[in-house]
Amino acid sequence: MSNALTPQPGNALPERFANPLQQISGLLAQPAVRRSLPMVLMVGLIAAAVLAWMTFSAAPQKTLFAQLSDADKGSVTQALEQANISSRIDSGSGALTVNEDDYSRARILLAGQGLPKATPGGYALLDQLPMGVSRAVEGERLRQARETELARSIEEIDSVAEARVHLATPEASVFIRDNAAPSASVILKLQAGRSLGDSQVASIINLVASSVPGMKSDAVTIVDQMGGLLTKAADRSALGIASDERIAFQRRVEDKYRAQIVQLLTPLVGAGNFTTEVQTDVDLNETQATRESYDKQGALRAEQGNWTGNQKGDGAQPGGIPGALSNTAPPPSTITSPAADAAAAAAAAAKPGATPGATPAAAATAEPVKQSDQFARSYDLGKEVSVSRTAPGAITRLSVAVLLRDVEGGKPRSPVEIQQITQLVQTAVGYSQARGDQVTVISRKFAGAATTDDKQPWYDAGWLPVVARNVTAIVIALLVLILGVRPLARALMKKRDDATPRLALGRDLGNLNNSGQPQSGPPVSIDAIAGAQNYDDRIGMVRGFTRDNPARAALAVRDMIKS
Repeated sequence: MSNALTPQPGNALPERFANPLQQISGLLAQPAVRRSLPMVLMVGLIAAAVLAWMTFSAAPQKTLFAQLSDADKGSVTQALEQANISSRIDSGSGALTVNEDDYSRARILLAGQGLPKATPGGYALLDQLPMGVSRAVEGERLRQARETELARSIEEIDSVAEARVHLATPEASVFIRDNAAPSASVILKLQAGRSLGDSQVASIINLVASSVPGMKSDAVTIVDQMGGLLTKAADRSALGIASDERIAFQRRVEDKYRAQIVQLLTPLVGAGNFTTEVQTDVDLNETQATRESYDKQGALRAEQGNWTGNQKGDGAQPGGIPGALSNTAPPPSTITSPAADAAAAAAAAAKPGATPGATPAAAATAEPVKQSDQFARSYDLGKEVSVSRTAPGAITRLSVAVLLRDVEGGKPRSPVEIQQITQLVQTAVGYSQARGDQVTVISRKFAGAATTDDKQPWYDAGWLPVVARNVTAIVIALLVLILGVRPLARALMKKRDDATPRLALGRDLGNLNNSGQPQSGPPVSIDAIAGAQNYDDRIGMVRGFTRDNPARAALAVRDMIKS
């Protein structure tokens, strides 16, 4: 026995670590450890239940930003805290995460404040170039800076959310035949529900083409986030482009009339209680005409000629003294206009026997008889030049159809009410019977009208995931408590109840009074210890014998050491 109790200095350390499983089993076999083991397991199960509750009750996290600088992390975290949005920073990857329910609200909040600050881009990249870089690296950085600046300029447009620009600029060559023209590709991410018009697309094309030397507008390609090509093909004919423009113009006219009808009928019958369609026939032909007209009755511009005839007097023969007329005084002169003289001459010439060139007085006294005449007259003809140009866009025919919705369970609309609505629609669209316009208004029940008012199904509600997580966490915690903690507690209480009477075996072999305390009895003898039935009873009797006979117990221990 001395060999078992006396440790050997040479093999003390190897025996202690020789069999770790045996050491652990020995540790667990100790009475104190065995008594505290159920409590440790119960505490562990409670901690596991709490951990499960914290895991399942918390909302799932969603990555807000994967890579951010330290300054941006501080700014973003401060902005989220001010908005009462909880955020976490992963210690491993450095990603910033928020609750899945707060993801959209956090993105909108940070976008409104301009956070996070964008990493150095644009021409700021050129400031980070180290000394001694190669020409190729410098050229790539310059191209990247130009692409970033162009993308930022395009993003200033309201309809554009994000933009990326790719420039293909070939190396310049000394040979003209080897020079290639640069090109560009632009990828646009548009805002939800927004679109770009042809003028906006043309503006982006001109912006990119003007920013790169030698680039033409035909070398710029623009694509949206759905993969749709926004630029028109370079090889498209002018006739096809004009046809698209005409169709777009007709669509705008129809949309204008449709908006007028909707604005008119919405206060009257309510939104969603009617539908309308408009079809217009638009004259998109451009007409230009030039017309010249002349007046049939021309105006006399010049006349030249002569005539001959006999002088017709009052029957008296010529007489008098030759040369006597030179001694008579001339008649008094009168000033007349050339137009008046011409009119008088023409009137005198119209009379039979009038002498051309004679004065009115002479014409009155002498009426010559014309025998022959020869004249050359020039007339001015009236000329009118008219240029008319008819612009396209005249409406040749208009057709409008309006479908009204009958009230469910109500009285159908009367013909008088439908006629009044028809007249309102005709007035709104500018109805013209001469053009052959047609406006039709009818009232019917809509198919599937009851399904349009259905609410969102309960399984798509936003509160369902939260309730499911909380219920799952509660169920797991209850299962841990019922299936784990409760059996351990029962086993621990049963073990305590079994250990209580054993404490009294040292005195009276397990006799207890009514209060559960050990009764006083005769002292334990050595014969009683030797006659114990099991090991536990013997240990209890030894303890009782030691308490009752401490001197004899000391002598027994001394004898055991000596032996």
